[in-house]
Amino acid sequence: MFEKIPVKDINPAESMTSNQLIKALYDSGGFTAKKVADGVDILEEMINDSSCTRFLSFPACICSTGTRGIIKELLKRKLFDVVITTTGTLDHDLARLWRDYYHGSFTTDDNVLYKKGINRLGNIFIPNECYGTILEEKMQPILSSICKNKTKWSTKDIIWEFGKQIENDEKKDESLLYWAWKNKIPFYVPGITDGAFGSQLWMYYQNHRDFTIDLFQDEQELSDIVFDADKSGAFIIGGGISKHHTIWWNQFKDGLDYTVYITTAVEYDGSLSGAQTREAISWGKIKGESDNITIEGDATLIMPLMISALFERIKQ
Repeated sequence: MFEKIPVKDINPAESMTSNQLIKALYDSGGFTAKKVADGVDILEEMINDSSCTRFLSFPACICSTGTRGIIKELLKRKLFDVVITTTGTLDHDLARLWRDYYHGSFTTDDNVLYKKGINRLGNIFIPNECYGTILEEKMQPILSSICKNKTKWSTKDIIWEFGKQIENDEKKDESLLYWAWKNKIPFYVPGITDGAFGSQLWMYYQNHRDFTIDLFQDEQELSDIVFDADKSGAFIIGGGISKHHTIWWNQFKDGLDYTVYITTAVEYDGSLSGAQTREAISWGKIKGESDNITIEGDATLIMPLMISALFERIKQ
């Protein structure tokens, strides 16, 4: 139904809070700006709905950037009940506790970087000693310690245990794993072997053949969470396995009641990463009459803006 709501100009001369800026984006009428504002409204509804079980899904790449701090605050403030992510999240979260990552460039000569032992993630530079080397150095002693009396682990349990193990680290407050453990927020990685953290588990397994990762325990817990939920909602950043695992499980309770996607992937190639919320409705993964939106854009830009406004609204 056509409503005569006038498009209003944004006044850059005005000093605005995050929430006032979000309102100005909505009043501007288009294009992604209005979607960002609608997304904040849906997140606010979801957070304020006490009957809603809230899922947070995101890929690893943004955790190599300062956007990790946004996710950390969401966990620290207990705004989400379940996290589903990828192994690289564990890699970057732990590695950045012990070493720095650095500003880089998209256009640097990658052959030169390789010869210097520097890995490029977009425009972030990650020297070998700040990633694989430090993870092996730190993780193997932790695994040897925690696996003395326990050899069978779910991904959630071993992630929580690592969060506990870094409790005395001077930078623990920056860690997603620490706050997941501290606040007992289930943290699942369905593709646990696809990254440096998983490779370290495999390396430990070479000399400890009774060491096991029980993915079915994770799935059972997710099943219990979903089937016990009155309502459910999800804030889904990017795509891939973490996005699919989140919406896949929620189809078994007739779909998500609230959904916000942020993605840079395109829809026309049929990929799950680029699939819009409307496609998930056809599968029963999102309810047809639910509050949902797909926001196209870079999460490192959009998330800080949205979450800052959200915190202002819910007074957290």
